Formats: sequence, structure tokens, C-alpha cells
Amino acid sequence: MDGARVAALGASVDAIFRQWLDAHRNDYAERGLVNMHSLTHARYHAGSEARIRFFEQIADTRATALLEAMFGQDIYFHNTQLFFNPCSPDQPPYWHRDLQYSPIADAEQAAEQGRLLNLHVRMPLVAETGLALVPGTHRRWDTALEAAVRFEREGHRHSDDLPGMQLVSLEPGDVLIFDAQMLHRGHYRPNAHRMALDICAGRPHRFTLSYLDREVLPTGEELARIANNAWYRRAYELAGALD
Repeated sequence: MDGARVAALGASVDAIFRQWLDAHRNDYAERGLVNMHSLTHARYHAGSEARIRFFEQIADTRATALLEAMFGQDIYFHNTQLFFNPCSPDQPPYWHRDLQYSPIADAEQAAEQGRLLNLHVRMPLVAETGLALVPGTHRRWDTALEAAVRFEREGHRHSDDLPGMQLVSLEPGDVLIFDAQMLHRGHYRPNAHRMALDICAGRPHRFTLSYLDREVLPTGEELARIANNAWYRRAYELAGALD
């Protein structure tokens, strides 16, 4: 993504984040929040025209074409998240797989790991070394140590370093694609300022479709006016099938 597009996207995201922060300032400080979601929700946009522009900003044709070439034609848009630093610089990051915060049992998640595809398409709006990953954990489940760290068992903390972990450094204009079900954690302390937009996309699966929120999708009228709308159209059709 070129500098002008990054700047325009950053301006849109900053306006959304300021609205969110005004409404959640106490939670941000008291609960140590490090992200927000649903940036495409109508509440953050001054009318349909502004919302359509934002949908078009985040559906970059190169990114959508790349993901479909890599993962197939059934990729759909699921949501958006924005990651930022916690209020306290001393707050530790935590290893996780995204669905561990759902009611789905860990053993069920492990059994479905090979059939799940929950992608984060990260677009940093400022330079960051903001993410740590354990490569290969999108293909396998935890070792005994990884499980002990992730669930804070046997005296471990979920912020402990893990063998094989890699820190990822990104610049504005870079794009990082990673699986939300691989072991990952934020990395806050080296970044004086952090603002990374993630587009959440993937293949339809019963574990994740139940979390598909119609409110973050374009309306039928908006959908017809978005030029690169294949991700959104699939999500719109999937949401309709859930009714």
C-alpha cells in the first residue's frame, strides 16, 4: 500500500478510534484494553457515503486477490480490529489462540485446527514491532509447555517467552497475514505508539460463523455501490443464511 493510501486509511481509522476512546476511556484504563473491533459499524460513520468509502479503503484489490489466490474463492470478510498500546506501559502481553475466549472446548478447537482458517490481515499505520508469533502453530496444537503458558498452569504466566517465538517488525505500507488460531501475542513495550488495523477474514466454519455480526457488514444498498465487494458479498450471503 502506497504512502498516500496509508495516510488516508490512517485518517479514517484515527477518527473511528477517537470515537471509541471517548466512549470507552474508563474501560481502556481500568481493564487494560489493547484493541477495539467493528470499525465498519454504522455508529462510527457519518452516513452511508462515509461508510462505503471506508469499506472500499480496507478492501484493497491486491490484498483480496492475494488471499483468494492463496486460500481459495470462498474467503469472506468477518470483521475488523484495531490494536494499540495499553494505558499502562507495564501491562504484560499474553499468548493466546483467538477462539480460546469462546465457549468452545480446547479439545474441540484442536480437533478442528486443520479445517479452520481465521486470518488476520494486518496493516500497520505506524511502524511497530508489535506482534510475536510461534511459527508452525497454525498447523499443530500446543506442546505441554505452550499449554501451561497459555493457560497459566504449573506456575507459568501467559506472558512468558516461548521457544521458537519470533517478533515481527512492520512499517506502514507492509501487510502481514497470520492465522488467529496460531499462538501469538502483542508486543507493547518497544512501541511508543501503536496503531495496527487488522481485517479479519477466512473460510466459513461453524465455530466462527456464529460470531458473524450483520451490523458490521454493508447493507444491500451499500454492497451494490462497493466496487471490490466479493469479500463483503460472501459475508452478506452467509449472514442471511444464518437467519
